[in-house]
Parts: sequence; C-alpha cells; structure tokens
Amino acid sequence: MKSKIISDFVAGFSDSELLMNFHGEVNEERIGIILGEVEQKLESTEEDFKKQRKVYNILVEGLQNLYHHTDAMAEEDTVENKTATFVLGRKDSQYSVFTANYIEVDNIPPLKAKLDKINSLDKEGLRSYYKEVLDNGQYSVHGGGGLVMIDIARKSGNKLECDFSEVNDDFGLYILKIKV
Repeated sequence: MKSKIISDFVAGFSDSELLMNFHGEVNEERIGIILGEVEQKLESTEEDFKKQRKVYNILVEGLQNLYHHTDAMAEEDTVENKTATFVLGRKDSQYSVFTANYIEVDNIPPLKAKLDKINSLDKEGLRSYYKEVLDNGQYSVHGGGGLVMIDIARKSGNKLECDFSEVNDDFGLYILKIKV
C-alpha cells in the first residue's frame, strides 16, 4: 500500500504532531491496542475533554469501518489480508485522521455516491439523512447501512475528503481524510 498521498499526508506532520502512524492488518485485537495508545496520547494533550472524546469517538468509528470494509487483496502468490493504513496527527489544535484501505473496484461507485451525498448536506441535512437511513431498514452485512460515514461527518463538523486510486483491475485504494 505505497501511495504518494499517504506519504505526503504523513510528511505534513512533525514527529511531535504525529500521534499515530499504523500500517498493517486490521483485526479486533489490533483495534483495541491502537485505541488504547491513542487514548493515552489524547489524554496527555492539553486539549479539552470534549474535543478529546469527539476525536476518540471518530477514531473508534473509523477503525471499525476499516475492520469491516477493507477487502483482502490477492496479487500473484501474496495476499494482503485486510491491510490498511491509519494516521492521526494534530497541528494547531486541529486533528487530522487519515485512513486508507483496499476496496474492490465494483464497490467504488456506490461508496463515492454515498460520500458525495453526505458532503452535499449541511448539519440539519445530515441529521435528517441519518434518520432516513436508520429508518429505511437497508443494512449491510456489517449492520450499518452507511450510518458510520454520516455519523463521522456529523461529529467532525467537516466535509469528508476522499480519494480513490486504481491498484489493479480488481482493487482500488480508498483514502479518507477527516478533520476535527
């Protein structure tokens, strides 16, 4: 998962501003470890508790999303099992969350359409859309039906920046940036 977008994002932070830089297989145990480390780092900042909780809650949702929606990519004799990248940085009391994971090419257009819709809505529109998705009963195999991205947009108060790049004929790299 080598990408100029990833390396440029990480390079935008000094060592003291980079709170977490993870690349590897995402599983439940690893998520627990990452969240424990991030929680300690957030508590050591002089950030107010409310903002710490907001950032932490967005991280929980972002990591769970990586766990449930990263597609394993097979290439020749190697398989990258649920490999993803997760970066958290803080500059001038603004947090930046960055996730990158493999996604099957066929899943890109519907995901992009959902993200475009989320980004087109204001605060009230997001609240209404969240209720609409919650009430429509159309859930994914992981139970969310797209609620996580709506919730992240609502909690962050910012538009979700996303990018898709082609890896091969079957897979793309889905990159999500969240500012808090």
